[in-house]
Amino acid sequence: MSIEDIKNSIRNVPDFPKKGIQFKDITTAIKNPKIYREIIDLMAQEFGKKKIDYVIGIEARGFILAAALAYKLGCGFVPVRKANKLPAQVLTQKYALEYGTDSLEIHADSLEKGANVLIVDDLLATGGTALATAKLVKQLEANIAAFAFIIELKDLNGAATLEPYGKVFSLITW
Repeated sequence: MSIEDIKNSIRNVPDFPKKGIQFKDITTAIKNPKIYREIIDLMAQEFGKKKIDYVIGIEARGFILAAALAYKLGCGFVPVRKANKLPAQVLTQKYALEYGTDSLEIHADSLEKGANVLIVDDLLATGGTALATAKLVKQLEANIAAFAFIIELKDLNGAATLEPYGKVFSLITW
C-alpha cells in the first residue's frame, strides 16, 4: 500500500459545504480496512518514538483518527468539540473557517500542565480549527508535540499558521 493508494481512495465532493469548496471526503478511505489501518500505522510510525501523553481529536473526523492513533500509541484520547457538546466545565476558543466562523471547546480538566499532546484532524486547510485547538491546549499549559493530518491543502498555507506551535505532519498534500 502506498500514499498514492490512500490519496486515490479519497473522494472529492464539489461545492460542499458551499459553492466553490472542493471537499476532500475521507469516508471513502476509512471504509476500506486496509487503507484505514495504513493511515493509522503511518501516523503511529511518525510519532511512535515521541513522548505523547494525549492525542487530541478535533470534531468530528479528527475523532476517527485520533482515538485509533491514541490506542496505537498507548496514550489517552481527548476530544475537542463544537460548542455546547461537552458536559463539564469547558474552555472555549472562537475561530475562522474558510467558509465561516465557529468555536471549539475542551474540558477544563482534560490535560495536565506540561502534558505532551498531538493534535489530529483529517484535513488542514487554512489552519483555523487546529490553531483554535492549539490555543486551548496552551490555555491548559500543555505542550504541543505536533499536528497530524491525512490531507493538507498546500495553497491555503495552514501549515505556516501552525508552525509556531509545533511540527506539522501531513500524509498527503494537494
